[in-house]
Amino acid sequence: MPSPTPGSGSDWLLVDGSSLIFRAFYGVPRSVRSPSGELVNAVRGFLETLARLVSSRNPGHIAVAGDEDWRPAWRVALLPAYKAHRTDEPVPPELEPQMPVIDEFLEAIGVDTGGVADYEAEDVIATWTSKIDGTVAIASGDRDLFALVEDPRVVVLYPERSGLATIDEAEITRRYGVPGRTYGDFAMLRGDPSDGLPGLRGVGATSAAQLIRKHGGVAGFLRDGSLSDADRAYLESAMRVVPPVADLDIAVPAGRRDAYPADARRLAALTAAHGVQVAAEHLVHALSSSLAAL
Repeated sequence: MPSPTPGSGSDWLLVDGSSLIFRAFYGVPRSVRSPSGELVNAVRGFLETLARLVSSRNPGHIAVAGDEDWRPAWRVALLPAYKAHRTDEPVPPELEPQMPVIDEFLEAIGVDTGGVADYEAEDVIATWTSKIDGTVAIASGDRDLFALVEDPRVVVLYPERSGLATIDEAEITRRYGVPGRTYGDFAMLRGDPSDGLPGLRGVGATSAAQLIRKHGGVAGFLRDGSLSDADRAYLESAMRVVPPVADLDIAVPAGRRDAYPADARRLAALTAAHGVQVAAEHLVHALSSSLAAL
């Protein structure tokens, strides 16, 4: 069976790989080790999470985006506080050696990946989303990607304690009191410590929502509102930093194999070396079942 053409209208699952890897690392016990004693908790947790996502969404295509740069210099130049917490320890030492192992598993299983130098996973996902004609579900714990929500085509699958929340425009409005496509503006005005966004002094969630409803967003507020020079400079910089970049020079991957795994011999060697055979088998089964459902 020939592989469908990217952007042909089939549903897509786009995965923020870095977000899921970190959640796996902190969510799976450190007792999960390879036969040689190396920590593989993030490897197992990531494969299991991806398998559950594929089983629940049954996508026609899937691709995983990675951070080629955790804190791009061009963003920091515009907004020095941007994700400043990442300078202390961008990747925990126990996680760092697991990340290339995850890449090896994805390649052997047949899951397409992508990244671009000097950009984050959110930018890759935004670019792919802009080039895909079909519906898109984005799996990520990064609220920056709420800016891509577009009814009825794009939703974000956001992990919470109760499970995955499906974030559409109505859910953004319910949670934040702003129009569904203006979450990025809301974050700039209110601030977001996780991204190093200071927000405007004296502006909290309620007043940020009011400003958006009154002015339509940050652009309208800059045009019509009364701001200090410092606040204006901050918002002008934030408008260039916060929105995910959607026009990178990167193609949409095929997102689909004729059969899984792509390299059975290599996958067998990886599972033998790292001891995560069950998790890998679950992902292969989920992908094969999704293929059969097309």
